[in-house]
Amino acid sequence: MSEASFFTDMLQSITDRGRQLLFSGSRATQVAAKADLQTLCEMLLSSRGEASGMALAAEILDRWCALESEGAQAFLDMLHKKFGPDTAKLDQAIENYRADKSSAAIIALHQAAEPRRQELLRRLNHAPNGTAKLVRMREQLLASKDQSAGYHALDADFTHLFGSWFNRGFLTLRPIDWSTPAYILEKIIKYEAVHEIAGWEELRSRLAPADRRCFAFFHPRLADEPLVFVEVALTRSVPRAIGDVLVEGREQINADEATTAVFYSISNCQDGLRGISFGNFLIKQVVEDLRRDLPGLKNFVTLSPVPGFARWLAKARASAADRLLPEAVLETLMLLNDPSWPDNENTASEVERVLLPLAARYFLTERTPEGRPIDPVARFHLGNGARLERLNFLGDRSAKAMQQAHGLMVNYLYKLDDIVANHEALAQRGEVIASPAVKSLLTQNDESRRGGNGQQGSRPFAQIMNSTLGGGRK
Repeated sequence: MSEASFFTDMLQSITDRGRQLLFSGSRATQVAAKADLQTLCEMLLSSRGEASGMALAAEILDRWCALESEGAQAFLDMLHKKFGPDTAKLDQAIENYRADKSSAAIIALHQAAEPRRQELLRRLNHAPNGTAKLVRMREQLLASKDQSAGYHALDADFTHLFGSWFNRGFLTLRPIDWSTPAYILEKIIKYEAVHEIAGWEELRSRLAPADRRCFAFFHPRLADEPLVFVEVALTRSVPRAIGDVLVEGREQINADEATTAVFYSISNCQDGLRGISFGNFLIKQVVEDLRRDLPGLKNFVTLSPVPGFARWLAKARASAADRLLPEAVLETLMLLNDPSWPDNENTASEVERVLLPLAARYFLTERTPEGRPIDPVARFHLGNGARLERLNFLGDRSAKAMQQAHGLMVNYLYKLDDIVANHEALAQRGEVIASPAVKSLLTQNDESRRGGNGQQGSRPFAQIMNSTLGGGRK
């Protein structure tokens, strides 16, 4: 029996005994068994016994799991409205702090400001499988269309607690291979979010060969549920297209022949843990493990999707009446309306000349209102200290990639000696570190010169784009 299994069984035994004590007598039955969820939550917060507390926590979560969607949503609303900070204690703590800014007053103010639901969630976590059920609870919260202040306040409490419960110190890294138990392999198929795995044979092709690796983070309270996993291809060069990695009948190599490790798919598995960062730790840990086991590896790169590019470009194209894009560029982009454009060599060449400089701008100068890169995958890798190494035209011609990015893929380079400096450049100065090849696209003259607009056509592409798109920040 594993340590995690023994611990779970022990918690279940304590909980069962607590439930016998709590719900066995007639008086207890009237107080607890017939109580509504709000009353049970109040009882849990006031409970001092370990067994009774775990029994109450289990009862609350069991009842919550049995609720229909409307009732489950009402429970979340109740957590916000009925279990916020004690305003009377908070007001008094504020007054005490104003009168005496001592350490004791600061501690009291901090305690009074904490919503009661944070302690309630901590106690609910004591129940058997409590962590998994609370992750499901946040998953439902995130799926809600409610965007009120109460929604954000409640989500902030979940995020705060999950950030502590799922920090790197509690995570274990496990290799996933063809000998991994089937119930975990089934979840790898289910959770793959970047390049769909059609079935067991396709999964085998990604795990069994000597030049393939897969690693996942696990948490002791979710022992059989991967939190995030990464798929790695060991190659002799940096691939430009996902077909080079996943094509059937490709040439397989021995692991010790590889010079490059390609992270071609990173999938988060638990929707309820969205925004809790695991992937940055995962990549860095996997790099260290691969360097130790395969000293011949020199390059660590990704082959990444660009999920926000087509949406950004569509907005720019839709603003043609305001001259956001030059006429010649718009004319070429009209070719994207024909689904068969990638199959025509001349058409694809025309699109490439316009699309890659636009993509360079998308990565290097466009920003969110907070000053961050606008592409979510770029934010992740660049924030980890990777370098934007190469833009790969038609790197992925799947329907999903064509819809999201017109087939564009990107290589991010993880060079360990530069990771800290690259991260600081982005965090402190908002600068995206990129290869000279990518940077050169911003100053490249291209087909925007066509169309007879002499003055505009004589200007470099980047200058046209800077003036027409109005700077880098959005």
